[in-house]
Amino acid sequence: MTPVSALSSSNLPTSTSFPELVLPADTMGWLDFSSKSKKEEKDDTRPSFTWGDNLNATDWQHYTDPRTVIPTILLTTTILVSTRLYRSYLRRIPEAAYIRPGFFRKRSLFGTVTRVGDADNFHLFHTPGGRLAGWGWMPGRKKLPEGKDLKNKTIHVRIAGVDAPEGAHFGKPAQPFSAEALAWLREYIQNRRVRAYIYKRDQYDRVVATVWVRRFLVRKDVGKEMLRAGMATVYEAKMGAEFGDFEAQYRAIEEEAKKKKLGMWSGKKKDYESPRDYKTRTANAAKMLK
Repeated sequence: MTPVSALSSSNLPTSTSFPELVLPADTMGWLDFSSKSKKEEKDDTRPSFTWGDNLNATDWQHYTDPRTVIPTILLTTTILVSTRLYRSYLRRIPEAAYIRPGFFRKRSLFGTVTRVGDADNFHLFHTPGGRLAGWGWMPGRKKLPEGKDLKNKTIHVRIAGVDAPEGAHFGKPAQPFSAEALAWLREYIQNRRVRAYIYKRDQYDRVVATVWVRRFLVRKDVGKEMLRAGMATVYEAKMGAEFGDFEAQYRAIEEEAKKKKLGMWSGKKKDYESPRDYKTRTANAAKMLK
């Protein structure tokens, strides 16, 4: 018998039984390759856009994000506060003409006395912030200008509330004790750091101020000390006199110096001429010569 004949139909089973394969319902979707996934269907619902639309769009959410808003506010506030602080307290003022009107009676000037040219006024080199701002030790601020380098860089200060004996000016003779008063003031404040509480600018472009200086760690009112030593009188102009809040104290100190016959009060009373009377007399004499 041949192999072919051995495989006759009679030898084969008439029917073949296979177990039925049942698939879960949720697997039918991925087996259906002709259908789209849920993600693709969702993507199809998105609006179409162009690259130009995307580049020109403004993302306002970025500007309102606290991570953007808070640093921006802090930076802006810091810049504004720093600018105001510098302009109000750290900006160096070269001359009296640069002092803003709003500074008078509200601000003080701290600096070094570079020259005492008269017995009741001097020149101040403004050093705002003092040593905390680097004056005296920081490169560029370690040493102050000198001589000609100080031109147009100092503030002319008139000590408020006092009037010292007049020196010789414009052919006018000097008053008694004018040299002593000048020497006293130079020794007291020359090259020292002082603080001037400013009131106004006078007709000679000087700043009228109450001036304080440290002597042996104690703050001293320069005007008071001049009166106490008999090196000045209380200012007697009819208009424009400035005393701060110290007029009563100044007059009491002057009276005490008179009683003790100190300085300009040491001479005979009949020979005394106040700085105000001296200026009035010499001014009238000058008018007579014209």
